[in-house]
Amino acid sequence: MDENIVWHNYAVNKSQRSEQKGHKPVILWFTGFSGSGKSTVAGALESALHQQGVHTYLLDGDNVRHGLCKDLGFSDEDRVENIRRVGELSKLMVDAGLVVLTAFISPFQAERDMVRNLVGDGEFIEVFLDTPLDVCEQRDPKGLYKKARAGEIKHFTGIDSDYQVPVNPEIRIDTSANSLEQSVQQLVAYLKDKQVIG
Repeated sequence: MDENIVWHNYAVNKSQRSEQKGHKPVILWFTGFSGSGKSTVAGALESALHQQGVHTYLLDGDNVRHGLCKDLGFSDEDRVENIRRVGELSKLMVDAGLVVLTAFISPFQAERDMVRNLVGDGEFIEVFLDTPLDVCEQRDPKGLYKKARAGEIKHFTGIDSDYQVPVNPEIRIDTSANSLEQSVQQLVAYLKDKQVIG
């Protein structure tokens, strides 16, 4: 790192921001195949938390690629850089005292662990959408599996690019077995149990 770059500490810190908001800051990291329900569940959870007065922000894989990561493709290297950027952004949002929800395939364990290591103990909650690949492919909400099977999309997770199943996620949800309401209830119960929210 450049020796001319110095970290500045300010009078207002993370714990003060968190206290003002009335809840703990965390990252809820939704990972799983395309079509597993990451964005749907994260969006429904954010709505439920918002109704309870929780300060949230949802970072979605497609949305982030419209701006922050629009210069990146889908090679393994670009996927790693995509998650690195999102991780650093999420860390700043945690410092701001927010509950950050992220919906990214994030296929590599090392990158998910890298984000976990950016924040404090208990501030990274890995949510594995453990929906079977065949179910995700049947859903195919964006038509991406069809294009990948036809060879029109390269490096597609689950088809010709690897997905490393989370080793020990805090939460595991199969959206082919759980309704959206059940999934949200499970997540809210976890956050209450860990005293993230009241």
